[in-house]
Amino acid sequence: MIGSNDFQKAVELISKAESILITTHNKPDGDACGSVAAMHEALTALGKNIKILFLSPVPKWYAFLFAEQFPILGQGIQLEELTEGRLGKFDLTMIIDTNSYSQLPKFEQYLKQNDKPVLVIDHHVTSDGLGTVELVEPKAAASALIVHDLFKYAKWPITEKIAQALFLAIVTDTGWFQFSNTDSRVFNSCAELIEAGANPTALYRHLYQSFSPQRFKLLAAMLSSLELHFDGRFAAQYLCQKDFEQTGASYEDTEDLINECQRISSVEVAALFVQLKDGRVKCSLRSKGAVDVCRIAQKFDGGGHKMAAGTYLPSPIEHAKQLIMKEVKKQL
Repeated sequence: MIGSNDFQKAVELISKAESILITTHNKPDGDACGSVAAMHEALTALGKNIKILFLSPVPKWYAFLFAEQFPILGQGIQLEELTEGRLGKFDLTMIIDTNSYSQLPKFEQYLKQNDKPVLVIDHHVTSDGLGTVELVEPKAAASALIVHDLFKYAKWPITEKIAQALFLAIVTDTGWFQFSNTDSRVFNSCAELIEAGANPTALYRHLYQSFSPQRFKLLAAMLSSLELHFDGRFAAQYLCQKDFEQTGASYEDTEDLINECQRISSVEVAALFVQLKDGRVKCSLRSKGAVDVCRIAQKFDGGGHKMAAGTYLPSPIEHAKQLIMKEVKKQL
């Protein structure tokens, strides 16, 4: 657990800052979006000047967390404009749900020339030590749990909107309480958030019962590529550019699709290989516990957790698949 001294240092950094820039990793997931939204809401209520900068678009099913659209580095604002201060002059930079340069493309250049303090809130094992102050707890199921603890330590009000955002962040990183990272802390925190106004039923319908036809077709395409190896213990699936063209789906529609093959009883580790437009292959990895997928991802400059990790690999997909299979075989 993070000690009170670290929470106090974080509160002091925030108290001294008038203008704060908040960001998270590229390809933001539910934990990232929910935590950023909650932090934005809380700090704005404290009278701080808050700017959010995303490094890639927010998936459409998380967009409701934000009352406005925020700039995206490389789209709404260029790196040169950021470094020149056109987005603003910031007393503090806050990075949520990552502590790794590799997950902050282009923004890492801004960080390296930044002379102001940085606050990191993260729960991943992979760490480049980016923060002046770091609230990092790898055993936490979600970064949102750390954010929630910070709010309680600082005695900041948790409004219904904040509760909804933090609840979403926690349940998406625990697979709606299905993943092995779900512990009593998760349930205790979620119970408090429900009391503060989070609506689990509405959130579940929004997240898991509102697939677009395009996303559902992409799911079907992925399942049709399923391969089982090592007596069914390793499941490999892939999506090519033609799958996105034929279904009309977008890259963000791949989120959480990898979890589907874990319904197979024999599967202990799963990989989803997605061909990107730039030629690389995005590899997402999931484990039921027998394999430490973070160790595998780290061999290819990726990272994550023991049970969920990811990395980028060179094309073609078959080559990428062989690289991962080799490492999975060693652990199995």
